[in-house]
Amino acid sequence: MSTSSLRRQMKNIVHNYSEAEIKVREATSNDPWGPSSSLMSEIADLTYNVVAFSEIMSMVWKRLNDHGKNWRHVYKAMTLMEYLIKTGSERVAQQCKENIYAIQTLKDFQYVDRDGKDQGVNVREKAKQLVSLLKDDERLKEERTHALKTKEKLAQTSTSSSASSTANPATEAEQAWPQSSGEEELQLQLALAMSKEEAEQVRAKPPVVVSEEELQLQLALNISKEEHDKEERIRRGDDLRLQMALEESRKEAPAKSEEIGRA
Repeated sequence: MSTSSLRRQMKNIVHNYSEAEIKVREATSNDPWGPSSSLMSEIADLTYNVVAFSEIMSMVWKRLNDHGKNWRHVYKAMTLMEYLIKTGSERVAQQCKENIYAIQTLKDFQYVDRDGKDQGVNVREKAKQLVSLLKDDERLKEERTHALKTKEKLAQTSTSSSASSTANPATEAEQAWPQSSGEEELQLQLALAMSKEEAEQVRAKPPVVVSEEELQLQLALNISKEEHDKEERIRRGDDLRLQMALEESRKEAPAKSEEIGRA
């Protein structure tokens, strides 16, 4: 498990993200490769559920609001958004139209990496494509119809070829390149080629392998530390109140002695 995957998994646990939110976070991660068509298809199916739809779109808008070195969050969020507009619930397109200004602002997205490469161009071009699609109802209807038919055919093909896939399992490298066609394939290939520098860094560094037990232990230690700190603050507060009470008692003692003497 890579460091980024571990960090993402920790956040999923700490923030108690739902299944739908976790899938969106995975599809729009900072990893230097594009979201798989199978994962985007799963998310698209979930948009037909009212609760999941709200969770998915909330996370997508959150990713779109990112900036700078997290440009992949933004680009992948728009790639996922386009897929959902074409194959998910019609409410996706409706909500995107209502918030089209948020997408239009990304036409001016800027980010130049340390090598001087303009990575923001990917975001700007995708934003222009999305705005153009959302403003053309006829084109949107046609592309949605075509995408849904294609998705249905792919699902049927996947079902019929499941036996042969089991007999000839794909290698990890093949799985990293999701099989798709046309515009989707072009988008995914572009996402895969996003940052050569960071991809080389990932290959240069050995992956950090952490078991689920170690992950849970680390989380438990963090929670235990927070509880200890909280108890320590409460104890200090009690000690302070006790000292104040003792000081007040000492002040009152001479006064009572004088009263007794006068009596």
